[in-house]
Amino acid sequence: MTTAEESTADYVRLLDPAVRPNPYPLFARLREAGPFRIGTAPVVVVTSHADCTAVLRDPRVSVDRSLAKLQLGSMPIYDAAKTTAAQAKPSFLFLDPPDHTRLRRLVSKAFTPRVVQRLEPRITEIVDDILDKRSAAGTFDAVTEFAYPLPVTVICELLGVPLADEAQLSHWSSLLARTLDPTSRQATEFRADPAQVQRAGTELSTYFERLTEHRRATPGPDLLSELIAAEDAGDMLTHEELISTCALLLVAGHETTVNLIANATLALLRRPDELAALRANPERAQAIVEETLRFDPPVQLIPRIAADDLTVGDIDIRRGDLVVMLIAAAQRDPAVFTDPDRFDPSRDNRHLAFGLGAHFCLGAPLARLEARVALTRFAHRVEAPRLITDPPVYREHVNLRGPAHMPLEFSAILPR
Repeated sequence: MTTAEESTADYVRLLDPAVRPNPYPLFARLREAGPFRIGTAPVVVVTSHADCTAVLRDPRVSVDRSLAKLQLGSMPIYDAAKTTAAQAKPSFLFLDPPDHTRLRRLVSKAFTPRVVQRLEPRITEIVDDILDKRSAAGTFDAVTEFAYPLPVTVICELLGVPLADEAQLSHWSSLLARTLDPTSRQATEFRADPAQVQRAGTELSTYFERLTEHRRATPGPDLLSELIAAEDAGDMLTHEELISTCALLLVAGHETTVNLIANATLALLRRPDELAALRANPERAQAIVEETLRFDPPVQLIPRIAADDLTVGDIDIRRGDLVVMLIAAAQRDPAVFTDPDRFDPSRDNRHLAFGLGAHFCLGAPLARLEARVALTRFAHRVEAPRLITDPPVYREHVNLRGPAHMPLEFSAILPR
C-alpha cells in the first residue's frame, strides 16, 4: 500500500528532469495511489480516468486562480509597475463564465472545424516546403526543423504576426509555458526563474501593444484585426482582454501542437510497421493522432480550483483547494483502456487530452489537422527515416511534454 508520503514524493519526482524520457511508470504508481492529498497542503491529486472525467465535468470546480488557497503561477501579461491589478486581465484560460463564454465566443469562429478545414491546402504547402528545404541534407531535427515550424507559421499567419519575429516569440512562449508546471516547494530547483518569466510576460505584452497599434492603422485579413474591430465596436472586448487573448492564442497555438507532432513522429519512428501502414493508407493518420494524444499526450496534467466543497473517492476537497488531474496517468488507466501501455491506433479512444466541458480546447480542430497533415506528408515523402538518438533529449517542461531535439537520418525525401 502506497502511503500519502510516498505518493507526495512520487509527485515531486515528476519535476526531476531525469524522469522526463519515460515518466509513465511513475504515473502508473500515482494512478494506483490516487486520489491523494499532498501532505497538509491545499492540493489534491486525481489520477484515474473516472475521477478526472468527473472533476472536469463538475460545476463546482473553477479555473479562476484567485480562488486558490495556494499561490499559483499564472501567465503574466502585464508589468505591475504600469498596470493596476484592477486593469490587468487574465486570459480566458483562467476565467469562468460569463467572461470565459464572452471572450471564447469572439475567437471561436476562427477555430471551428469547417473554417479550419479550409486551411488544409496551406498547411500541406507549409509541410512540403519544410521537407523540401531538408531534402539534400540527409538528416534533420524532427522537432526544430519539422514539428516546430508548421504550427508557429500557422498561428502567426492566423494572428497576423510577422513570421520574422517567431524566434523571439518562441522564447517568450517557452518561458510563459513553464507557469503551467506543478508548484512544489521541494522542487524549487527545477522551476523557472520567476523574474525571468515575469519579464517575458511584460515583453510579450509590449510586443502585442505595438502590433495592435500597427493593425489599428493598417488592418489585415487576420484574427488580430478582427479582435481589434470587436474591441472598437463596444464593450465585448477591453484592450487588456485583447492583449491577453492574443498572448494566449500565440502560446497555446503552437506550444502544444509542436509536442503533439513531435510525440507522434517519435511513436512512428519507434514503430516502423505503423509508419509503413500509414504510408500505404494515409487515412490512418487521424487514428495515429488520437492514439498519440492518449499514449503520450502533449498536456500531461490539468489544474482546477475547487469553488465549493466536493468529494473525490475518499478524499474531501475543500473550497480553495487546488485539484491536479494527471491526464497522462488517467489515459493509461486499465479500467478504461485494454493493454494501456501499448501504442494501438485501432483502439476505441476516449482520451481526455483536450479536456472536457466549457474549457474543451478551442484549438483542437486545428491541432488535429496540423498533426494529421504533418504525419501524412512525413510518411509519404521521407524514405527510411531513423532516429539518431533514442531516447531524445526532452524539454524542461513537465506539463507540456515533448522532445527538445530529435535528430534523424533518412535515405531520401521524395518529390511532392
